[in-house]
Amino acid sequence: MDPTEVNVPDVKDMNIDNITQNTILINSQCESERVKYLFERLVTHLHDFARETRLSTQEWKAALDFLVTVGQISSDDRHEFILLSDILGLSLLVDAIDHPKPPSSTEGSVLGPFHSHKAEVVPSGSDISSDPKGRPCLVLCTIKDPSGAPIEGVKIDIWETDSSGHYDVQYAEHDRPDGRCVMTSDEEGRFWFNAIVPVSYPIPHDGPVGKLLKLLKRHPWRPAHMHFMFEKEGWDHLITALYIHPDPYLTSDAVFGVKDSLIESLGSVSAEQAKAYGVREGTALISRDFVLVSDDETQRLRDSNALAAMADLFPGKKIKLLDHLPVPDLD
Repeated sequence: MDPTEVNVPDVKDMNIDNITQNTILINSQCESERVKYLFERLVTHLHDFARETRLSTQEWKAALDFLVTVGQISSDDRHEFILLSDILGLSLLVDAIDHPKPPSSTEGSVLGPFHSHKAEVVPSGSDISSDPKGRPCLVLCTIKDPSGAPIEGVKIDIWETDSSGHYDVQYAEHDRPDGRCVMTSDEEGRFWFNAIVPVSYPIPHDGPVGKLLKLLKRHPWRPAHMHFMFEKEGWDHLITALYIHPDPYLTSDAVFGVKDSLIESLGSVSAEQAKAYGVREGTALISRDFVLVSDDETQRLRDSNALAAMADLFPGKKIKLLDHLPVPDLD
């Protein structure tokens, strides 16, 4: 950008006491009120962190080198930055803020680093796993609104690991999607499929995130679970998972994804169900009624939560919503 076209305020004589105000000042020429507010808070918290911890040059450089290695190991099939966000609790926090749920609806969980857009679209009743070592499992689900009315035409992404705890994309030789699919709910809001019983597994810990977990004396394990993502115009986007009880890692999930409302115990396919769905009686069974809320309801809840949170964080400071996102009200 041509310096002559930018009206940059004068900053000089930088020191510990004035660097924050000057950095915010020079960033304040941004035309977007939201971006300006984001960077004002980012700079404030980053600088306060450095001052509060008396951050050393060696620690600062180690942190930058760590982020470089996170980027270097990331790929289309392994998103190490998502993994880092997950193990720091940020992913769950952002989802909870951006997709608040009324008590009657299904809560969200983390996306994780192994969602893929390469899943095949299949009809209900399909087998989504080719793993011969996995324990067969019938999954019966419905999608409804808070009043109990079925929602037709919802796109559902489903993905899980194989019986060894690996996703298909973790295998260098994988040539087609496995353990994942995309389905659509029918006129009664139903979808069902044949899968395998989810197993506990460690998140990838052969990279920088794994080293960080070791430094923090944390284990890398996730409890057994199956991922679901729901999309339909007019309805709030839902990313969630079902966690299988019992599991030794339900109370220490490495990525903080478990919520009590998402825990399911395995059932057993009855004789009637076996006949209806073409599986063996006694096959493991997962049943779930998912509840979606409208975009409008979520937006209203997000707006009210944002204003209440800002009032608590900045008492006496005027805040407005710009495109439903909080910014300082300077009028």
